[in-house]
This record gives sequence, structure tokens and C-alpha cells, in this order.
Amino acid sequence: MISHLTKFRVRYSETDQMGYVYYGNYAQYFEVGRVEWLRNLGISYKTMEDEGIMLPVIKLQINYLKPAKYDNLLTLKTTLVKKPGVRIQFSYELYNEQKDLLVTGDTELVFIDIAKNKPTKTPTLLSQKIEMLF
Repeated sequence: MISHLTKFRVRYSETDQMGYVYYGNYAQYFEVGRVEWLRNLGISYKTMEDEGIMLPVIKLQINYLKPAKYDNLLTLKTTLVKKPGVRIQFSYELYNEQKDLLVTGDTELVFIDIAKNKPTKTPTLLSQKIEMLF
């Protein structure tokens, strides 16, 4: 499995009246983790889109263990679950500065050929980079 760590601070606008991160924002955090995971491999979402590939989420699961709070410095561990085919799966672990596990989750995405609007195999460059790491 290939993992990448992303650090970020909770902004005030991401919290509810109690100062806790609003539950819907964790899906956005997971997106940041995926984008940075790809960027760490030398690939960007923008490049994939420019080359005719979209990557929509088809499954999202989030497990809330403890709340993240305003101004917390968080570390998101994003892990590729297995080698991708037409679909790619990630798992997530979100920690605070005290190393408390706050949230876990999983996503599944599908590679879509924009021109055909149909599922397609993993882009060659991404497959090659992943293959080198396994």
C-alpha cells in the first residue's frame, strides 16, 4: 500500500457553532488527500482532465470517532488500498496534533473517458508510477 501524509489547519469557516468541523467537510478533506497523494507521484488531477480522464467518487464511507476543532493542525494519511483497474480505492486516517485518531474513511472512484463518457482503465502514467512502488 502506498500512503501520503497531508497536513492542514482547520479554518473557522469549516466549523459549526460548537467549534467542531462540520461533518460534510471531511469529504473535502479526503479530496485534498487524494489530490496531494497524486501530486506526490508527479500527477495532477488537472493533467488527467486535460488528457481526457475524469475521476468521480462513486462510494464514500466516513467513520467519526472524535471531533476535529477550529485551529487544530491535522494530519491526513491517504492510502491506496490496492492497484487500480477501472476503479481506484483509498483509505483515510485523520489525526490531530496529539496523534488522536479522529476520523477514518474510504472512497472508491472510477476513471471516466470524458469523450466517451464511459469507464476506462487506469491512465498509463499512473499505472507505471504505482507499479514502481509495489
